[in-house]
Amino acid sequence: MTSTVGTARGAGGVDTALLETVRRTGASIGAVYLLSPDAQVLRLDALCGVPAEFAAPWARVPLVAPAPVADAVREDRLIWVGSQDEMARSYPRTAMALPYPLALAAAPITGVGRWGTLLLMWPAARPPLLTRREHGYVFSCCRRIARLMEDATASGHPHAPGEAPREVPLERGLRSPSAAGAAADFAERLPGGSCALDLEGRLTYLSAGGAELLGGDAADLLGTLPWQSLPWLDDPTYEDRYRAAVISREPVSFTACRPPGRWLDFHLYPDGGGVSVRIVPTDARPPPVPAPGHAPSSGPPARAGRLYHLMHLAAGLTEVVGVQDVVDLVADQIMPAFGAQGLVLSSVDSGRLRITGHRGYPAETIERLDGLPVDTTLTPAGQALASGIPSFLADPEEMRRIYPEAHPISGKQAWAFLPLIISGRPVGCCVLSYDRPHTFASDERAVLTSLAGLVAQALDRARLYDVKHQLAHGLQQALLPHSLPTVSGFDVAARYLPATRGMEIGGDFYDLIRLGETAAAAVIGDVQGHNVAAAALMGQVRTAVHAHATLGAPPDRVLSAVNTLLADLDPGLFTSCLYAHADFARRRLSLAGAGHPPPLVRHPDGRVEVLDVQPGPLLGIDPDAAYPVTEIPLVAGQTFLLYTDGLVETPGTDIDDSLAELAGHLAATDERDLDALIDILLARVRPASRRTDDIALLVLRCPDAEPGGAPAGR
Repeated sequence: MTSTVGTARGAGGVDTALLETVRRTGASIGAVYLLSPDAQVLRLDALCGVPAEFAAPWARVPLVAPAPVADAVREDRLIWVGSQDEMARSYPRTAMALPYPLALAAAPITGVGRWGTLLLMWPAARPPLLTRREHGYVFSCCRRIARLMEDATASGHPHAPGEAPREVPLERGLRSPSAAGAAADFAERLPGGSCALDLEGRLTYLSAGGAELLGGDAADLLGTLPWQSLPWLDDPTYEDRYRAAVISREPVSFTACRPPGRWLDFHLYPDGGGVSVRIVPTDARPPPVPAPGHAPSSGPPARAGRLYHLMHLAAGLTEVVGVQDVVDLVADQIMPAFGAQGLVLSSVDSGRLRITGHRGYPAETIERLDGLPVDTTLTPAGQALASGIPSFLADPEEMRRIYPEAHPISGKQAWAFLPLIISGRPVGCCVLSYDRPHTFASDERAVLTSLAGLVAQALDRARLYDVKHQLAHGLQQALLPHSLPTVSGFDVAARYLPATRGMEIGGDFYDLIRLGETAAAAVIGDVQGHNVAAAALMGQVRTAVHAHATLGAPPDRVLSAVNTLLADLDPGLFTSCLYAHADFARRRLSLAGAGHPPPLVRHPDGRVEVLDVQPGPLLGIDPDAAYPVTEIPLVAGQTFLLYTDGLVETPGTDIDDSLAELAGHLAATDERDLDALIDILLARVRPASRRTDDIALLVLRCPDAEPGGAPAGR
C-alpha cells in the first residue's frame, strides 16, 4: 500500500511539472521518458497534448537508438530540432513516422544520476530557437523531476512507468452552461455544418447542418470516430489529416466525396483540447486529383496510425546490426504495438529451431521449445514454416481445432505464428502471444505479415554480421598483445577501443618490445580500414616491426624494412606508424614516424608539449621512402602519450584544435595511475556514443627518481 502511495505521489509530481513546463514554454505536446532499471531503454511515463495511441511507436526507445530522446540522455545535452527539414536530416527514422511540421526539444533529466528525458513539441510557426527563458523553464523542469525521482528512491519507493503511459489532460478554461449554449446556437446559425472532435478523434459536438451534410443522425454519431462510423470516410488519408492537425496544431483542410457524388470541404482548427471542424459543400467541380474515396477491397484499409507505425518499425529494422538488436527491436516496439505479452524469436540452424530471443516466458518453457526440429508438430511453428503462411489463433479452442497435435505448453491464450522466409528459404519463426484471447483483425494480420518479411531480412543480415564480427574480432584479439612485458625504465598502460558503428574492428595496434635490460621499443600504428583485411594486415605489420626491432635495428631502419615489405605485398591498404626506441642507459628516446599523429609528453612540472617528430610518408606508398629520426632526452617523471588518429580526428574540426584539447586534458589529469588516466582521456575527448573510428593508446611514464638518483622503473 505504501509503495502504491509513493508511486502515486511521484506520478502526481511529474504530471504537475510537465503541465507547468508545457504552459510556460507554449508547447503543444509534452512527454516524460524514464530509464528502465537496467538503463538500456527509455519508457514513456507521462504524455499530454495527444492521445497515447499517437505515441505508440515511441513508447519504448532503446538508449542506443538514433532518436532525439535517446541522444539527449545518452549525450547529456539538449537536443533541438527546429523544423521538419532538420528532422529529416538529423533523424530520418523519426521523421518517417512523424511527417508533420513541428519543432522539438529533448532535454536530459539528470541529478545525482541519469533518470530520463523531457520531450516538448511546438507548432512549426514558433521562432527557430528556444529563448533563454524557455531554456530555463526546460532545465528547471528536468531538475525538478530528477529530485522527485531521487526522493522517491531514497524513501524506498522508486517511481517507475506503468504498463501504459499516463495521459495528462491539459488545463482548459471553464465555460458556463449559458456560454456553452450560446456557442451551440452560434454554430447552428452558420451556413454549412460544424462539429468538434476530442484529441482522440471522437465526435463531441455535431450541429444539425453538420449531421445533414454527413448523412447521419447526431445521436448515432456522437462519441464515435468518424472514419469508423461513416464508411465513406474510412480511408487512412482522412484520418491522417486529423492526426496532422492534432500534432502540428496547424489548420488543415481536405476534400472528401460523400456517395453518390456530393463533395464536401472539411476545415480543421486544432488546439490543446481538440479540433473544431467546419464542413461546407464544395462550390466548384471536384478537383482534378480528388482525395481518394472508399474503394471496394477485401477488407478495411489499415489505419493511418498503424501505417506510420509500420514505416517506423521498417526503418528501425533497416538499422539493426546484430541478432540481439533484432530481438530487442521486436520486443521493445513490435510487441507493444500489437499488445502482445509474449515473444519467441527462433532461427533455423542445422534443421532445428534455435531460440535467439524471447520475452514473457519462463525459462523451463523456453528450454522445452529450444532446438525443436524445423518440421515439428509440437507447435504450429513447424507447419507455418513448411507452408510459408502465417497462422493466427484467437484462442486455445482454435489452436486445438486447427492443430490437434500441438501441445499446450505455455498457458498463453492467443498466438500469431509468423514464418520468416527469404526467397523461399526459411530463416526462422517469430511467435507473438497473448495472455487473453485475441481476435486478429484483417488489417492487423496484413501488417504482421508484412513485418514478418522485414524481420526475416533483418534477422538474416544480422546472423551474417554476427558471424563475420566474431571471426574478425577473434582475429584481432589474437593479433593484439594479450599483455605488455615489464621493462625496467617505464610504467606502461595501453587500451584499444573499437568504433561504435560498423564491424567494431579495425587496424589500430600497439606493442611494447623488451630489448634487453637497458632498452625497449614502443610502437603504435593504424592500418586503413575497419574489416577483416585491415585486422589481418595489422598482424603482419606488428609482426614485421617486432622482428626488425629485436634484431637491434634503429627506428628509421625498422620503418624502412616494414615499408619495403608492404610495398612488395601491395595489400591496397596504407599504414601509419610511430616507432620509439628508449635507451635507458643513455637516457635518450629516439622516434621515427610514418604519417602518424605526433606523441604528447607531459613534463614533471605539468607542462604538456606536442613533440615535433618529423614525419615520413605512410607505409606502403613509396618503397624508397626515408624516415627521419628525432631524439629527445628521457627525464624522470615524464609521461608520453602515443595514440591513433581516432582519438583526435573529427570531421569539420581542425587537427591543431583537437591536439590542443587533448593536451589540455592531459595537463589537467593526475598521471600517476595510468589506467585511470586513459579512462579520463577517453571519457573527455571521445565519449563512447560518438566514436566513429577505432582508437589505440599507449602511455609510457618514466618513474620518479629514487633517493640516489636512479629511476624507479617497473
